[in-house]
Amino acid sequence: MTDETQPEGTPPGIKEKLVRTKERWAEEGRLLTGTTADPARDRLPPGQRLVTDWPVLDLGIQPTVAEAQARLDIDGLVENPLSLSWADLMALPQREWRNDIHCVTQWSRYDNDWRGISISDLLALARPKAEAAFVTMESHDGYTTNLPLPDLDRAENLLATHWEGKPLTRQHGGPMRLVVPHLYFWKSPKWIRRISLIPHDKLGFWEVRGYHERGDPWLEERYA
Repeated sequence: MTDETQPEGTPPGIKEKLVRTKERWAEEGRLLTGTTADPARDRLPPGQRLVTDWPVLDLGIQPTVAEAQARLDIDGLVENPLSLSWADLMALPQREWRNDIHCVTQWSRYDNDWRGISISDLLALARPKAEAAFVTMESHDGYTTNLPLPDLDRAENLLATHWEGKPLTRQHGGPMRLVVPHLYFWKSPKWIRRISLIPHDKLGFWEVRGYHERGDPWLEERYA
């Protein structure tokens, strides 16, 4: 795939072969079992396998973001747009949370211990307007993804800075990443820099390439 054939907004330097392979998975419905599960009863979503390591998946770009330059903007349909430095974020209440994570490439990892800032706390500071219904999220590597606002504004969602008691490494999105544990992990962008609240859905990097616009693992929402 050349740059000329890639969708608009494709970050430079991505692993084109990897991206095309995952596009083909969506076209073929790879990994689909055709079943669903109940998260209240079934801890492991359909088609997933447990791992004990933490696989590294990215677009081929692992930006170096120093804490001194780290910043999170929350803008769009909010009453109080935020542009928070690392020091600003560290001054906010820090929370700890344990959850499982589920990757659309079929692996799941149980009992991940995170520390960070509650996304609900951040949204409360930004004060979403009544017409805000969706969010788009942008990372330092150019990656984007989308969510309905209610899927972002949940008590267990974090702007994570630590994993298993240590600062997030660069390969896993450090110094900060989003963690949305109830959806496939491509909805938890690494190296996050911006959250924009919008009135209508706008598909992100994988969503325009055939992946589901929401991504519920228990409904096996892998692909559009």
